[in-house]
Formats: sequence, structure tokens, C-alpha cells
Amino acid sequence: MTTVAPSGGTRERTSLAAGIGAVPPERAGARPTGRPRRFGGRFRILVAAAVTLVFVAPIYLMLVNAFKSQDDILANPITPPWPPTLENVTQALTRPDNLIPLGLRNSLIVAVVSVALLVPLGSAFSFYISRRRGRTKAAILVAFAAGLMIPPQVTLLPTIKILTWIGLDHTYPGLILSNLGGGYLSFAVFVYVGFMRSVPDEIIQAARLDGASGLRVWWQIVMPLVRPATATVVIFLTLWIWNDFLNPLFILGPLQGQTITTGLYLTIGQYSVDYGQLFGIMFLAGILPVLGYLTVQKQFVAGLTSGASK
Repeated sequence: MTTVAPSGGTRERTSLAAGIGAVPPERAGARPTGRPRRFGGRFRILVAAAVTLVFVAPIYLMLVNAFKSQDDILANPITPPWPPTLENVTQALTRPDNLIPLGLRNSLIVAVVSVALLVPLGSAFSFYISRRRGRTKAAILVAFAAGLMIPPQVTLLPTIKILTWIGLDHTYPGLILSNLGGGYLSFAVFVYVGFMRSVPDEIIQAARLDGASGLRVWWQIVMPLVRPATATVVIFLTLWIWNDFLNPLFILGPLQGQTITTGLYLTIGQYSVDYGQLFGIMFLAGILPVLGYLTVQKQFVAGLTSGASK
């Protein structure tokens, strides 16, 4: 005799079959809701925006106030210039003491001559170091690392003493000579050494077999291969030398119009400040570095991103 199962058994079999493909409760509970990720992404965006604002705010204030009158700057330095005026820039360029034209000219000469000497010195020395092995190379790199770590204020007084001893104090050749040592040369050496290590030895050995001297190999073969490194070194060193304040102030002495940074310092009065002219001078001082960066920006970006795809 056949017995018919109760309807409750059918429910059990149905629930058992459905439970075979069901997701375990612990896995189902681990399903992301998306809220923590959204909160973390928004927090990072806010932090990035705050950091960007810190760096952009001084540039914004300089740009908007360079084309505003003194009264408008004192009333509200944040608002854009309306109507804009070129009076600040014109007054800065037509000062009776020629402070700004002389400062721009002297800063340009000092920066160009210093970098023009630092690039071949740093690259040639780096080429020599990159082809050496052993403890001698490590000792030389440690010495250059000390040049980067020691603050320039510590070596300023000994540098002035040496320049006085050789008769180059209060001179532009003395200022250029002081730029050839210390952290500037160390930075150039470390950048070039990292790039020259990637130059294959086969290329250098083939050039030597063809009769090329070491000087020719360095200048005609290695230097074209490390062109991004040269652009990186040129941009950084030019900006650092252009913005240098202590060396021109103490090495050259109280000479008006010596460099653009010390010229900017001389425009600040003891009891009153012409902010319009001050921002105009700051605007003029920032034009040349920006134009120089735009000229070699492709090589500069290539130098920073080299090796990222290796």
C-alpha cells in the first residue's frame, strides 16, 4: 500500500534544494555596502584640496594683488583685480635706482653661469663615479650625501672666510664660485649617477674600441643619452639659485640691485610698505623661472618619470 508524504515533507525538500546554492550567512554578511569607500575617497579628496590650496594661495595672492592699487589691496587682498592696473609693474620697472632691472639681470647672470658650470662638472664627475666599483665609490657618494644633508647656513661663514682670503668677497665671481660647491653640486651628482648607471656598458666599450677618448665618450655619447637628467638638474638648480637669499646678501654685501631676492628685500620699508609695488616686483621675479620651466617641461617630466615603466 502506497503512503503519500505529507505536505510538510515537500516544504523540507524544497527548502533543502534551495539551500544547496545559497550563499553562506558569513559571506553574505561580508558584502560591501560602498559607504566606507565613498567616505575614504571623499576624505582623500578633501585632504588633497586642502594641500593644494596651501600651495596655490600665495601664488593667487601675488597674481591678483600685482594688478591692484594699494587701497584695494588693503581693503580686500583676496578679491580679483577689477579694474586691473599695470601701475605696480610700471613703477617697479621705472624706479630711479634701477633696482628691478639690475636685480633681474644679475640674478639671470648668476643663475645661468652657475648652472652652466655645475652641469658639466656634475655630469663628468658622475660619469667617473658610475663606472667605478668598490669602497672608493661608496666613500665619494657618502661625501656628496653630506653636502646635501648639511644646511647651507652652517657653511656660509667658512665660505665667506675663504672668499675673503682669495680676494673674491663682495664680487659676483665669488658668489658664482660659492654656488659650485655644497648641495648644488651634490644634487647634480646624485641625479646624474642614477641615470648613468642605466647606460649600457656595451655602448661605452664599443666607443673605446673605435678609439674615442674618455672625454669624447662622456660628451658625445653619454650626455645625449641622459638629456632628461640634464633638464631636471637645470630646472632645480636654476630655481634654487634664483631664489637664494642668504648667499647674495652676505657674500655680495649691501649693494642695491644685486639680485632679485635681495632687491625685493630692499623694497620693504621699516615703517611702511608699498604692497602694490611689492607684489609687482614679485610678479616680475616669477616670470623668468616660469618661462624657463615651460621651455624644458617635456624633458623635465621625462626625467621624473624615467624608469616608471621598467
